[in-house]
Amino acid sequence: MIKTSNPVLSEKMFRGEYAASGDVMTIEGTVNKTFISVMLTIAAAYWSFSDPSFFAPLMWVFAIGGFGIAIAISFKQNWAPFLTPVYAVVEGFFLGTLSLFYAASTSSPQGGFDGGLGLDSSIVFQAVTLTFGTLFALLAAYRSGMIKVTEQFKMMIFAATGGIAIVYLISLVVNLFGGSIPYIHGSGVIGIGFSLFVVGIAALNLVVDFDFIERAAKSRSAPKYMEWFGAFGLLVTLIWLYVEILRLLSKIYSSRD
Repeated sequence: MIKTSNPVLSEKMFRGEYAASGDVMTIEGTVNKTFISVMLTIAAAYWSFSDPSFFAPLMWVFAIGGFGIAIAISFKQNWAPFLTPVYAVVEGFFLGTLSLFYAASTSSPQGGFDGGLGLDSSIVFQAVTLTFGTLFALLAAYRSGMIKVTEQFKMMIFAATGGIAIVYLISLVVNLFGGSIPYIHGSGVIGIGFSLFVVGIAALNLVVDFDFIERAAKSRSAPKYMEWFGAFGLLVTLIWLYVEILRLLSKIYSSRD
């Protein structure tokens, strides 16, 4: 049985009922599609970060648009080859503007180079570095067998991911009514500790996704377009990890003030 805590990847997506009569999903193909998707996201993020006057006012438009595209791909996996690149670009625009916000919130007179915007972009550079460093470190650990993805491990990550989603949903509802959940969003010990926990769970979701895609490819029962769907699932987790690392770094920066 193939399980993952990633909400856009589930066992039914790779059952034999989706198998194509021709080419099937491969690990190499999924890696190539993931690379293309990530490069599109980075290019779009750099563009939006460099042109805030146009992109910044549209940040939430990109966020909602990306969410809508993700829902569409989740229900129509055969649309993944067409929509995943679009999702990557839209989310890239969102991440670029979000990164701009964090760079502005942590700016200082001695801010780092950012193309003349007068902001300290070091937090963005650190978040990008930590995200990809985590990705490659966990991939190496998974491929070497240092991390074993057992059923108990998957259930633990699934439960933790679900718990985080519930906390964030409650926080969103509370914020809509003008309130806030104390401590976890602050820059104190509890807030930083909570963010560390979320970053850890987001990172471990990558390991579960690696295992999921590897098992699906080895089953030889998934059609070729599922390579794009697998790339989409990994991209979703990477974006989540990057955003959580940004949030964690922001709290650490604020705690020093």
